[in-house]
Amino acid sequence: MNPSTKRNRVIVFDVNETLLDIEVLKPYFERTFGDASVLRQWFAELILYSQALTLSGSYTPFGPLAVAVLKMVAEIRGVTLAVGSIDEFRDHMANLPAHEDASPALDMLCEAGFRLVTLTNSAPDASRSVLDKADLTRYFERQFSVDPVQRFKPAVETYRHVSSALGAEAGSLRLVAAHTWDTLGALAAGWKAALLARPGNAAMPVGEQPDIIEHDLRSVALRIIATDS
Repeated sequence: MNPSTKRNRVIVFDVNETLLDIEVLKPYFERTFGDASVLRQWFAELILYSQALTLSGSYTPFGPLAVAVLKMVAEIRGVTLAVGSIDEFRDHMANLPAHEDASPALDMLCEAGFRLVTLTNSAPDASRSVLDKADLTRYFERQFSVDPVQRFKPAVETYRHVSSALGAEAGSLRLVAAHTWDTLGALAAGWKAALLARPGNAAMPVGEQPDIIEHDLRSVALRIIATDS
């Protein structure tokens, strides 16, 4: 591939679970609910209700919504959240570490000449802070949030906002995400997509499919470098 062609291609990274490891929250859920697997219930409900808000024409920033869903799950399970538990949860969410494969894969894509940005459901300040702490900010020329559009992914308007802000044709953008619901939105907006099928995630054989599906970020990067010419 011609290096100048690569520089015109933009890779858009989802943040939570794609780059940052939410599995570090398991000890918190084990202590709070007596079951570490409640992490997955909470996260699934968080995504469900973010999308429900969008479909119903409402919006609440992702951080407060994450806490609201935590309280809802506690009520469903008959658990009383201890004093300071919400503050502890917020602190963990603000300090999610990078996955081990994140930096090596981002290094590969940068060296290959791709432009890298992020797109997250999280509010801009929260996303910027957690990426700073995870030492990943240096890889990205811009960080995008759903906040300006106030429609959570996978609403097509969110992806179109990124295309417009970058002045880029939809076909020149590729989303990398750990969630099929995210890739569905990107593909609907005319982007390419790569699914990072980390543990707990998989492709769904309905609808348009990503042309790249791998189980680790380095493999995704290698496929993008080989494919996006």
